[in-house]
Amino acid sequence: MNNSDKHVKMILESYDKYDLTNRIGEENIVSRDVLISVVKELRRLLFPGYFDNEKVRKDYVEYLVGSRLEYIEYNLTKQIKRALSNCKEGDALCEKAIENKTEEIVNEFIERIPKIREYLYTDIQAAYSGDPAAYSTEEIIYCYPGVFAITVYRIAHELWQLEVPMIPRIMSEYAHNLTGIDIHPGATIGKYFFIDHGTGIVIGETTIIGERVKIYQGVTLGGLSTRKGQLLKGVKRHPTIGDNVTIYSGTSILGGETVIGNDVIVGGNAFIVSSVADGMKVNVRNPQLEYSVDKKEYKDGFWDWII
Repeated sequence: MNNSDKHVKMILESYDKYDLTNRIGEENIVSRDVLISVVKELRRLLFPGYFDNEKVRKDYVEYLVGSRLEYIEYNLTKQIKRALSNCKEGDALCEKAIENKTEEIVNEFIERIPKIREYLYTDIQAAYSGDPAAYSTEEIIYCYPGVFAITVYRIAHELWQLEVPMIPRIMSEYAHNLTGIDIHPGATIGKYFFIDHGTGIVIGETTIIGERVKIYQGVTLGGLSTRKGQLLKGVKRHPTIGDNVTIYSGTSILGGETVIGNDVIVGGNAFIVSSVADGMKVNVRNPQLEYSVDKKEYKDGFWDWII
């Protein structure tokens, strides 16, 4: 046996030994690449004229919307059907039931697109009114990673609510990969949501966020502990954030029983595991800074710092 045959055999043996990490002989569940293309088409549908290669003219916008919907419906139907499929081979009744359920889900999702646009409209307004560095709403739509992450979240959240498995997570992780902003599609987020800068933000599955909330980079809305693993599935593990709340960078707010009241301002680098009443301001006391003048000494052609 040459080295090539030996290596093939070793890898095949690993497939048998670690069978959890392969799907040999089974249909592919979903295509990540196709789902990303669906997200891109949905983004063009949600922001017409922004991400098109050519000018979108009013006299053919109806045709354009129809064409995009056809693409989205076809590919989303195919992927959702794969995600839902748990039928045994040849079970025609099961396959028909999956087909009907998929059609209902896709139809309901398409009907929710105007609602998604309504929420995104308020998110853009919040970003513009809340950021003095923004010079136009066009700049926000084109450039802000927070808006991109929120857009994908709003799409994925509707599919999550329609109980579509896996696909919402693939979509949200696509945005996470590009922006560093991790929003679980199961989180509930109200209107006028603004993420400023955004990198390193984590928003957990059972988080509830009210309206007119602004958060900065490095904020975690997470769980206190995941040591119980799957036993925590379905349990409220993440905090509830009220209306008109601002959370500054580096803050962690943890726990399913933690409620941040309305009109609260949380300063940077706070660590919060208990509830905060309405109207409070939470700040971390500044650490004491020490200043000293270091001496330096010239040795062997270099300046060495003496501390």
